[in-house]
Amino acid sequence: MLDKTDDISVAADNWLVQFEDALASPDDVLLKPLFHPDSHWRDVLALTWNIQTVSRAFSILAELPAHAQRSAPRNFRIAADRAAPRRAMRAGTNAIEAIFRFETAVGRGHGIVRLIPDADDDNRLKAWTLLTALEELKGFEEQQGRTRPRGQAYSRDFRGPNWLDQRKASADYADRDPDVLVVGGGQAGLAIAARLKQLEIDALIVDREARVGDNWRKRYHALTLHNQVQVNHMPYMPFPPNWPVYIPKDKLANWFESYVDAMELNFWTGTEFAGGSYDEAQGHWKVELRRADGTTRMMQPRHVVMATGVSGIPNRPEIAGLKNFAGKVVHSSGYEDGEDWQGKRALVIGTGNSGHDIAQDLHSSGAEVTLVQRSSTLITNIEPSAQLAYAAYNEGTLEDNDLIATSMPLPLARRSHVLMTEQSKELDKPLLDGLVRAGFRLDFGEGGTGWQFKYLTRGGGYYFNVGCSDLVASGAIKLKQFSDIDTFVPEGARLKSGETIAADLIVLATGYRPQEELVKRLFGEAMADRVGPIWGFGDGQELRNMYTRTSQPGLWFIAGSLAQCRINSQYLALQVKAIEVGLLPRDVGPVAKLP
Repeated sequence: MLDKTDDISVAADNWLVQFEDALASPDDVLLKPLFHPDSHWRDVLALTWNIQTVSRAFSILAELPAHAQRSAPRNFRIAADRAAPRRAMRAGTNAIEAIFRFETAVGRGHGIVRLIPDADDDNRLKAWTLLTALEELKGFEEQQGRTRPRGQAYSRDFRGPNWLDQRKASADYADRDPDVLVVGGGQAGLAIAARLKQLEIDALIVDREARVGDNWRKRYHALTLHNQVQVNHMPYMPFPPNWPVYIPKDKLANWFESYVDAMELNFWTGTEFAGGSYDEAQGHWKVELRRADGTTRMMQPRHVVMATGVSGIPNRPEIAGLKNFAGKVVHSSGYEDGEDWQGKRALVIGTGNSGHDIAQDLHSSGAEVTLVQRSSTLITNIEPSAQLAYAAYNEGTLEDNDLIATSMPLPLARRSHVLMTEQSKELDKPLLDGLVRAGFRLDFGEGGTGWQFKYLTRGGGYYFNVGCSDLVASGAIKLKQFSDIDTFVPEGARLKSGETIAADLIVLATGYRPQEELVKRLFGEAMADRVGPIWGFGDGQELRNMYTRTSQPGLWFIAGSLAQCRINSQYLALQVKAIEVGLLPRDVGPVAKLP
């Protein structure tokens, strides 16, 4: 009995043994006692070939047996090479947490089970959360470590092409098209291309910028990452241990350039993806690429991965009278440096991370700055408050922490962030009180879920304070509400009170359009309607159309932080490989019959 031992490892091992026996049973009699009534099962491809969460024991019992019968999971065991079973506090609940391994008919997986006592069943330990995640496909394992390529094919006889010759030929695509076209060369594009490379899938990254890393290099001069280095590693190549806690944007850009070279990724810079259409009969795309040298290349990849960020088109809202303004108007995506505006006057419209950072950059360069707030905004100090979400990454291995992050079902993630938000409000109280006195309108996310859920639902609406909020609270940077502006005139902004705020520069830190707008522009309205909303949560418990098959065969989306891209690129790549070898159908219909 699981409730008759105080040994954490024995309790976890016993549960796994009983779970495996229950999955092999023809009915759910053995399965019922193993799940807490308030339980959650998240499967990432391993048993369902989907990324999905099922909540409540009765729903799990209705779904799990059928998937188990098809996928044949077995050999569940505590992972000897991972963190040992332990007690852990998750979402305010003390649980026994154990990392395990298992296999299915076609793959090998890993997961996490968390056990808590059921007070209504004599405190028997039952699964509160269960993660089952695919790690690799049998027969298609990544070649690394002891199985890495030997490199003997590179001119051992001193004739024929050497390594460099082969790399150039591979990247030229003179006589072939890639299996996968990756649109966008930021962390999302590099991560998925690296994963596909290890699975021997031919992938080409295209980016309109002139140099790898320019999507970071060309951003405003003072930018650094707002989360800490230990969270932000790329797949296969962790950052050096002497790197700064907060990575400067140019340092990251240069690393991306090195990453492409070291990981042998095929990358076309100066190449614009002009759009394409899907040939249903042939099962491939017809896409147009426009290169900086004026040439056009048509390609027919089987897959297109959109790695253009959470949102790809700058949002320039219609603002009454703005066309009358005689000074310069620039969207935050086009802002570079405040030095040219020393002694000038600037209005920054928008109070997210970009708006605050640009306002602070202009202020530090000697400009007179007014920050204009359009809607309530979440403010949190970058340390320690904003880093509470990443506390686990300060200890343990990156692999364990990534799996822990993957294992948290949406309802418990929300609960965790409510608790963290309350903690951060106490830590940040002096700053927040000062902002309120200055007239700043605060919020703490829907249901008090904090900044991360603002990011996951709308891609912004918050600021990690690295000093600008202090300047606003003190009055060094002036604050106005957008609702107080009547119109814009050649000299600046005219308020409803009749006062005019003079300006030489207006920065629109107004965010970006939803990614479905980019789909509509590149592929047409019908395809955008077919795919539906991208990012955020709909009726389900997973991000919509991210990292998984969409309603449009061969069209994939990957976006998010470096950590999100590192983690989820593995699962996206496994799905592409499974389709290419016939284990998974191209559409989102019934799962292919497995051997």
